[in-house]
Amino acid sequence: MTDFKTKLDQAIRLARRDMDRYAERTAEICEARFYRVLEAFRAEHVSTTHFATSSGYGYNDAGRDKLEALYSRVFSTEAALMRQQIVSGSHAISLALFGNLLPGDELLCLGLPYDTLQTVIGLKRNVPCSLKEMGVSCRVLDVDFSALDADAIVAAIKPKTRMVAIQRSRGYSLRPSLHVAEIDRIAAAIKQRYPEVIIFVDNCYGEFVEMTEPGEDVDLIAGSLIKNPGAGIASGGGYICGREQFVERAACRLTVPGAGREMGATLADGRPFFQSLLLAPQIVQEALLGAVFAASLLEQLGFQVSPGTNEERADIIQTICMETPQRLIAFCRGIQRYSPVDSFVMPEPWPMPGYDNDIIMASGGFVAGSSIELSADAPLREPYLAFLQGGLSRYHTIYAVSQTLQDMAEAGLLKSL
Repeated sequence: MTDFKTKLDQAIRLARRDMDRYAERTAEICEARFYRVLEAFRAEHVSTTHFATSSGYGYNDAGRDKLEALYSRVFSTEAALMRQQIVSGSHAISLALFGNLLPGDELLCLGLPYDTLQTVIGLKRNVPCSLKEMGVSCRVLDVDFSALDADAIVAAIKPKTRMVAIQRSRGYSLRPSLHVAEIDRIAAAIKQRYPEVIIFVDNCYGEFVEMTEPGEDVDLIAGSLIKNPGAGIASGGGYICGREQFVERAACRLTVPGAGREMGATLADGRPFFQSLLLAPQIVQEALLGAVFAASLLEQLGFQVSPGTNEERADIIQTICMETPQRLIAFCRGIQRYSPVDSFVMPEPWPMPGYDNDIIMASGGFVAGSSIELSADAPLREPYLAFLQGGLSRYHTIYAVSQTLQDMAEAGLLKSL
């Protein structure tokens, strides 16, 4: 154990150096994205009066409208829908899909979508109110995410294809996450041949990681406020940004046709939703620095990780191959143990709604289920991948991961490394 402690201390020092080098490389992105958000606040003349709550139907809710104007400006889109009533990223994505796909349309997905969206679409099984039940078909295109073939994707589009869905993040898989430049390249190729086809991007986990968000050839993006843009401050909610007509159709699915974005009261204090957007670039940077530290440390100890220490990152997710269910469970429990909230709770794998496998989830944050606060979760299936993400402070990630590995060593779970 003494030998492991010495090896761990040395690895921590090297991991800190790798983290610091990454910070130097990416400081320009963080600073530029912060300035863009700040200038959006100034351009929109945000006032403390916009933080007020409203009630009932929410007509003429100035704060809600101002917040959506901010999201539209920050993400460089025509319109935005940002609501506390959106319960998750999957809900935001569902609104975008159901609002813009009609019976007889086809949804073309590049690769298998995230687990919960498979239920929404109707790929897994017959569930009430899925796209499949509504008469929308879905085709999953098998693609190589490490080298997307734009010509092959364009060739796969059929006359009934109404929407092409691109998932920016890896989800619960080992596929690489997509950089904005790659998404824009594919979107431009599709639009050149099929300008009427809607390009939708699941933007979860990717916001503020790169210098820009998906660009002008993308029609819709969606995400969750308990991930990057919520900065650990927003208590919930989600957003949809894009072209006016498509955002409005999504809004009609959230409220009612004919009213759309005009309804929806701000029931909770609006200030955290404004403040979180301002701080999001900096908090995302902290999460990325923690992920680089974890990648370097775990690589040195013999784990397979993705992205690797020196790889460019497209989202905040760090994947670690634990190889056995015992290691996977122990790692997640360790992250929970060294969390600020519910540190005394021991996570157990359970049949979480929307997933085929039992899920273990460590999330000891101030917002339940927050993925921008330090968390670790995974489906219990081979090769037993842990998905580490978030961290409002890089120092929390350093401490939690280091202590967890020490605990795992003491429990005899790292002897083969």
